[in-house]
Amino acid sequence: MEIDIYADLVCPWCYLGKHRLEQALASYDGEVTVRYRPFQLDPSPVPEPRPLVEAMGAKFGGPERARQMLDHVTAVAAGDGLRLDFDRAVIANTFDAHRLVSYATDHGRAAEMVEALYQAHFARGVDIGSRESLATLAGEVGLDATDVRRFLDSDERTADITADLAAARGLGITSVPTFVLAGKYAVSGAQETQTLLAALAEVEQREAATR
Repeated sequence: MEIDIYADLVCPWCYLGKHRLEQALASYDGEVTVRYRPFQLDPSPVPEPRPLVEAMGAKFGGPERARQMLDHVTAVAAGDGLRLDFDRAVIANTFDAHRLVSYATDHGRAAEMVEALYQAHFARGVDIGSRESLATLAGEVGLDATDVRRFLDSDERTADITADLAAARGLGITSVPTFVLAGKYAVSGAQETQTLLAALAEVEQREAATR
């Protein structure tokens, strides 16, 4: 079964959803191919990184409301063993990070790269909008940091990611994470592991019935 994960790399619910899917797949007997698809919650340029808490306050009605939202997702993630440190996190445009995931996919390091990007943003306070930081993270997962920096400084995969983002909109995807199973069944949100397992089993049955 093919699973396309539409997600943004600065979305905490996407990080949680990816983690829960991985837990579900660990208990699933079928063969699965996971593909990471780009989505941007906010494509606006970020000239200078600034604290995420500050940016959230400006966007969602003040620092108190922002802190409530962040504390909620932090607690949910902690229940699944994930650490989110929003006091360190900085806002970032993720276009180049999505390009890097595409590069890592070609080099057999997609899963490792995606995990490293989430951890860097949510636990380490790394600016994943910085090409220098991205190249360093790529080196940490076994990619050639020098070649990655050359890649990021070029326009390689720019058109591909732009097309993929447009394709997501064309599919009607407006929130993430969204998991598309077998190319036609969509599951939205950071669903519980058992819910994802049930969805995998149902899709497997439906696909088997059409063969």
